[in-house]
Amino acid sequence: MKGATFNQLSIFQSIVREGSIRGAARKLEMAPPSVSQALKLLEVEVGLPLFTRSTRRIELTEAGQLLHQRTSGAINTLDYAVESIRDMNEQPSGRVSITLPRFVFQFFLKPVYAEFCQRYPDIQLEISVSDKAVNILEEGHDAGIRFGNRVEPGMVARQLTAPMHEALFASDTYLEKYGRPRSPADLQAHKLVQYRFIASNQLAPLMLQENGQTITVQMPMGLIVNDTDAMVDAAEKGIGIGRIITPMIQQQLDDGILKPVLEKHWQPYSGLYVYFVQNSQKALRVRALIDFLVEKGKERHGI
Repeated sequence: MKGATFNQLSIFQSIVREGSIRGAARKLEMAPPSVSQALKLLEVEVGLPLFTRSTRRIELTEAGQLLHQRTSGAINTLDYAVESIRDMNEQPSGRVSITLPRFVFQFFLKPVYAEFCQRYPDIQLEISVSDKAVNILEEGHDAGIRFGNRVEPGMVARQLTAPMHEALFASDTYLEKYGRPRSPADLQAHKLVQYRFIASNQLAPLMLQENGQTITVQMPMGLIVNDTDAMVDAAEKGIGIGRIITPMIQQQLDDGILKPVLEKHWQPYSGLYVYFVQNSQKALRVRALIDFLVEKGKERHGI
C-alpha cells in the first residue's frame, strides 16, 4: 500500500458513504471520471477489486469491506489533523454533521440549533434524525447524541443532560374509565400506546422497576405509533397509557394535562451524551458544535 495516497483512500471512503461514484463526486465537488480514476488506481495498488458494480448499484467486496474498516478511523484522524492546522487563526467554518434520534432532536436540539447557526454563520450544520444505531465513522458524521450507556466503545463522550426516567402517563378521561393501576401486574387490565422503532421495525419493550429488579411487562395495546408526538397525543385523547422519557412529557405532567402512572416503578436511563471520534474536536467546526451543545446542556438541563 506504499503507493496508495491519502487522496485515493479519502475518495474511496466517500464512495462508501455516498453509495456511488457520482454521489461521491458531488460530495467532493469533483468530476465523476476523476473519482472513478482514483478508485481504479487504488484497486491496482491493492491488487483486488474493492467494489462490485451493476447498472443500479455498487457494493463493497470482501476486500473493500476490510479496507473500509481498517482505514476509516485513520482517514478521519488525518482529516481532522490537517484541518486543525488549517484552522489556526481562522473562524469556524465548513460542514459539521450530527446524528441523533428524533426524541433528542425534539426536546434537546430543536430549541437551540437556530442559535448555533446564528452564532456560527460560516458553519453549515447538517442534522440527521434517525432512531437506528448509527456508526458515525462509517456514515460520515462528526458527532452523535445517545444515552450514555449506548455510546460505542472508543468514542469520546461529554454529558449533556442529567439521568432521566421513562414515564408512564394517562389522561383523566382514561383513568376515570379504566381506573388507576397500583402495581405492574395491574397493567394487564389496561391498554398501552406502544412505540415501534422506524429503523428496526421492532416494538419497544416496556421495562419497569419492581423490588429493585428490571422487569419486562407485556400489555394489551390500544394503539401503535412510530412518532413521539403521536404517542403524547394518543394519551391525551384517552386511548391508552403512554410511555416516553420524562423531559418530553414534563410540561404536560406539571400542567395536569396528563397524570403519572406507577411513578415509583419508572425505568431509569442514563443522561444523554454527545459522542465523537478522538481528535475530531481539534477541528474548529466540530469543537464549536460540541462546546455549544455542552453549554446548552448546562444552561437548560442542569449539568
